[in-house]
Amino acid sequence: MQQPKATKSYDVVIVGGGMAGLALAAGLAATNLKLALVEAAEQPPNWQASIFNTRVSALSETSRQLLESLGAWSAMEKRRVNPYQGMHVWDGEGTAEVAFDAAEAGVSNLGYLVENAVTQLGLLEAVANQANLDWYQGVEATELSEPASAQGKRSLVLNDGRCLEAALIVGADGANSKIRQLANFKTREWNYGHHALVTSVRMEKSHGNTAWQNFTEKGVLAFLPLNLEGDNHWCSIVWSTHPEQAAELLALDEQAFNQQLAQAFEGRLGKVELSQTRQVVPLRQRHAIDYVKPGLALIADAAHTIHPLAGQGINLGFADTAVLTQVIKQAAADNKPLGSLMVLNTYQRQRKPDNLAMMALMESFKRLFATQKLPVLLLRNLGMKLVNANPWIKRQLIAQALGLRPLAK
Repeated sequence: MQQPKATKSYDVVIVGGGMAGLALAAGLAATNLKLALVEAAEQPPNWQASIFNTRVSALSETSRQLLESLGAWSAMEKRRVNPYQGMHVWDGEGTAEVAFDAAEAGVSNLGYLVENAVTQLGLLEAVANQANLDWYQGVEATELSEPASAQGKRSLVLNDGRCLEAALIVGADGANSKIRQLANFKTREWNYGHHALVTSVRMEKSHGNTAWQNFTEKGVLAFLPLNLEGDNHWCSIVWSTHPEQAAELLALDEQAFNQQLAQAFEGRLGKVELSQTRQVVPLRQRHAIDYVKPGLALIADAAHTIHPLAGQGINLGFADTAVLTQVIKQAAADNKPLGSLMVLNTYQRQRKPDNLAMMALMESFKRLFATQKLPVLLLRNLGMKLVNANPWIKRQLIAQALGLRPLAK
């Protein structure tokens, strides 16, 4: 084992410089806390105006407001942000459809489709001149000490030998979190039995600033509206399906893939004219039994991952970040130990129920649309028709998706 170099002390060390980790750093910018951010990647994400990055997220209005308050949103808009005003969902095995409209709900947009790289770059600009933040880039955590007491500091050893000591270490390092592993956080997890194929495509017809989702026996196919230099025929594709079909789709040449995609989408936007590089991501649900230990907290994908069918993953992560930011600020103002369980349990109590509820809802949706038993199929289609015919119910669903308060009748 490499002997650690001299130890440097901090109040908070954030491990993971992705969207959630950067949002936490930006949220703590106006404090007197001494911060460090550890990121394994040596370079920021690559982004080009002439092509789409593969990974795209649907940001809620609540997430937009958070990013605006952190000073990241304007930098994101200068690159590429895609607001959408409509959503069209249908049962590919039945006859029912549900259409959501922003104007009908009294809001400007239903959400914002943004490449993950754009969000990350916007947050990087927000923390670029942050005086209380030290960066450790191109390095990974290799060892994590236990605290000397319930309120004691922990030490984090990096793979270059440097050692960081902090009252609180935050794991924001993604679904395969090294911090979660080093600290032996227990999880409940299982494979969904699905892989998600993601890419961007240009369609024959305009998407009309509408998100489209087709629920089928094999999975969910989503067309999410993008705009490339004013061209509104582009969509981000998330095709959740069985691993065997995902592998077959990945192996097809572009022409054959485009034909299969248009057929699976029932030609709703005409032919698929162009498709960019495809990527397949295995889908796994994972939830840490606890988000906190003395001197440690997990946020975003390090704490929980869910099925992407409703696009809520990063929105849950940003909600984690917002709550933990306030908990840390309040503890600092009250002169309480940042790493004490009394402090950190406040974060866990606020976030764990919401995250579990969303995970349960997504699992229920997945199972509901996976079954083709006739009674379930009939009830499913009846339910969708009733929702589509009731504007008040649709407004409540939109409000929940946006993270807003329920709307009045």
